[in-house]
Amino acid sequence: MRITRETLIKTAKETASHYARQDKSLVCIYLTGSILLEEDPLLGNTGDVDLVMVHDAEQPYPRELVRLTEDVHLDIAHYYQGIFARPRNLRQDPWVGSFLCEDPVCLYDLQHWFELKQASVAAQFNLPETVLSRCRPMSEAARKIWMDINQEEIKPIPVVILKYLQALELAANSIACLSGPALTERRFLINFPKRAEAVERPGLASGLVDLLSRQVLSEENWKSYFPDWQESLTTASKTKKHSVKLDACRLAYYIKAAAGNPSIAPWLVLRTWALAENTLGSESRTAERWMDLCNSVGLGEESFFHQLSALDAYLDGVEETLDIWASKFGV
Repeated sequence: MRITRETLIKTAKETASHYARQDKSLVCIYLTGSILLEEDPLLGNTGDVDLVMVHDAEQPYPRELVRLTEDVHLDIAHYYQGIFARPRNLRQDPWVGSFLCEDPVCLYDLQHWFELKQASVAAQFNLPETVLSRCRPMSEAARKIWMDINQEEIKPIPVVILKYLQALELAANSIACLSGPALTERRFLINFPKRAEAVERPGLASGLVDLLSRQVLSEENWKSYFPDWQESLTTASKTKKHSVKLDACRLAYYIKAAAGNPSIAPWLVLRTWALAENTLGSESRTAERWMDLCNSVGLGEESFFHQLSALDAYLDGVEETLDIWASKFGV
């Protein structure tokens, strides 16, 4: 099946129409994500359709994934309209608030709800003090994770690697959000260099890559781990309590994207594989290969704490960048 931006938008419209007819609790549906924000919405000829559905009542499932084909799925966020009641809070939200203001397309709107909410949140959204209020909490959260890991002598098991990667994500997004919305998973390494350049700190981009992989692996080396990575993701997707990120409909979304764009492999493979191994625990058949990869990139037991030290220095650089930015705009 040939996938284009037009077919994805058509799918979004048809989905919105279907849900609006079936669910009377809906007050608004809008489209956001890479379909609208990226020149090419696909990676490895795979993609998703990001829809936000706002309801007049709490929903039992905040996120819903729906398989359309092997390569395309719906990623639907279900929000209670109460979270939109305080525009000031949403202006400080790097996710819900940012993507509400980043030119989404409204597909269903009851009594002009979308128009009113977007206008109220967008007001003062780009004021320097508001921008900083979105960025500093992420930097502070990254620092707290680093401190928590350092307080105990923990081996780099999957749950610890996940915390380490979460600190990297928060640190990088605290910089990225100075000039745009938060970076999403597959395009994290692709788009971060532009955001670092926007604040005249390009070294933060190369530093991020170094923290992911102390030892540079060739494209062939990364791909040699793909069969075991895929097995781990597939097995984890079949467990009862797997994360929504490991849903079966997202396997091609990850694997084909990394195969077609080797530069994103360090982030995508390490992050999703750690999540899968943490889900599988002692039942994993791929744990040995997972640890072999960690050792290869410098996140194994012998070098993990060296990377933690490097993360400490990186967080110092992030905090300094935020301070310089704040001073420049008089915040």
